[in-house]
Amino acid sequence: MTNQQLIERFRDYLLVELHLAEATVDTYYRESMRFAGYLEQQATGIAEADPQMIVAYILARQQESSIDSRTVAKAVSSLRSLFQYCILERLRDDNPAMVVEMPKARMHLPGVLSVEEVEHILDTIDITEALGLRDRALFELLYSCGLRISEAVELELSQVFLRESIVRVYGKGRKERLVPMGEEARYWLRRYLDEGRPQLTGIEQPKVFVGRRGAGISRKGIWKRFKELTARAGIDAKVHTLRHSFATHLLEGGADLRAVQELLGHADISTTQVYTHIDTSSLQDIHRSCHPRSIEILGSEEAVREVLP
Repeated sequence: MTNQQLIERFRDYLLVELHLAEATVDTYYRESMRFAGYLEQQATGIAEADPQMIVAYILARQQESSIDSRTVAKAVSSLRSLFQYCILERLRDDNPAMVVEMPKARMHLPGVLSVEEVEHILDTIDITEALGLRDRALFELLYSCGLRISEAVELELSQVFLRESIVRVYGKGRKERLVPMGEEARYWLRRYLDEGRPQLTGIEQPKVFVGRRGAGISRKGIWKRFKELTARAGIDAKVHTLRHSFATHLLEGGADLRAVQELLGHADISTTQVYTHIDTSSLQDIHRSCHPRSIEILGSEEAVREVLP
């Protein structure tokens, strides 16, 4: 079996057997193909690779493109899965990538928009056309439900329950969750489905969000449209920022961390905890309203100074 054939079978295994998200599978596939290309230069097959070759490959990648620790971690994770598949296929009895140390990724605080900034971006959408109604419904839903872009792309009509204000979402690994939508999202989604979508496609199209030619909208299509909107609004943000803002605004409003974890579809609560950052002004507001010796309760900043050492 050639390296190419092995990796193609590995890709099918990830999709069919493990039911991983297509984006994850693509990442693992691309990284495995890069690694296979490197091994071919060394006249070595995947079944014969050792830890030293993996380390040399990672170092070569870093020198070529200056990849960061997160990309290195993805590369190591991809190769660990590849070699684990080799063990399942009895092509080898060890996983050399397991002894390669995974780099510690820096804590990265996601960008977050204020409520006013979200509203400003949404208000720039021209809703006099069918595509404008689609965009308003799409981005309202992304913000109201905290959806991933891939989840919005794959959303089908059968997953939308307007009467109950709920959407059924299939996240990473096809994990299902029910997410409530707000009144604004429900209003614009209904208008799009009633007025905009019929102008773009026929009833046989199952995808909720479609393009000008009636086919389901792509991830790149969403990225491009949001970039145009943020440029028009004069705000620097990415589509995924709407998901970050959804989580942060919920937590700032008093939502329980576990509830936000469920709404986001995170398997591990540690992933959700990155959203627990709160700006200084919010901390001051909490202190003023909750602490028994706060400025608000004592009546002046001078009074606060009296209780400080």
